[in-house]
Amino acid sequence: MKVVTTKNGLKSILDTFRGEGRSIGLVPTMGALHEGHASLVRRSVRENDVTVVSVFVNPTQFNDKNDLKNYPRTLEADCVLLGKEGASVVFAPSVEEMYPEEDTRVFSFAPLDTVMEGACRPGHFNGVAQIVSKLFYAVEPDRAYFGEKDFQQLAIIREMVRQLELPLQIVPCPIVREADGLAMSSRNTLLSAEERERALTISRTLFSSLDYAKSNALDATMAFVEDAINATPGLELEYYRIVDGNTLQDISSWDESEYVVGCIALFCGKVRLIDNIVYKNN
Repeated sequence: MKVVTTKNGLKSILDTFRGEGRSIGLVPTMGALHEGHASLVRRSVRENDVTVVSVFVNPTQFNDKNDLKNYPRTLEADCVLLGKEGASVVFAPSVEEMYPEEDTRVFSFAPLDTVMEGACRPGHFNGVAQIVSKLFYAVEPDRAYFGEKDFQQLAIIREMVRQLELPLQIVPCPIVREADGLAMSSRNTLLSAEERERALTISRTLFSSLDYAKSNALDATMAFVEDAINATPGLELEYYRIVDGNTLQDISSWDESEYVVGCIALFCGKVRLIDNIVYKNN
């Protein structure tokens, strides 16, 4: 496994692979890797001759400077994990390498980026589009792998690929959960033991709502989830939305869409967590 920090170094390696006719998969990450990331890498390794994993904490997608400052950075441990999982190349650039000058591009993904995370974190998805497009241009992958935990991000990256007419396949990968149900996230390492226990309310409530939804209206199901979160000390609900899985727009009844997803964001102490659940996908 090779570790490179510059786009020129990356290009040199990948040009050789490409010249040999090898397929290239990309797994973009912000580091602090866990089993969720490892599952993406394993899939890429299965489906491509070469797997590139980027490790880069992207400043343009943080609208909270403290969140950026506190985001865990564990490159040495990340490289150990990636070596075990069969990654071919780790691309770990500096901020200066990826942003030698300010990126002034402004993307529009409306209405995908005007709701949920887009409404709560202004500029977030523009920053995501900036860095992911830069990575796509640098790597030129055949396939790129993204986890479904970041459900809205996945929809927006697909739309970005469509808008930019990039010749690659976006591969969605299922949420990976801890044994107790908590969705894996790099931010979980920031939780205290007490907060970690409280955070279990998220997945437990979402899974319970699947059964609840079978015999209750959509608005009642939303209330069921919101009430459970609000009743848990130490959790502060930011939003819970039940949306069409393609448009990300709110729906008002189960019959309104064939693809129905519940998306949640909340604070557990000072740590912001997201999760989602699929109610319907016919």
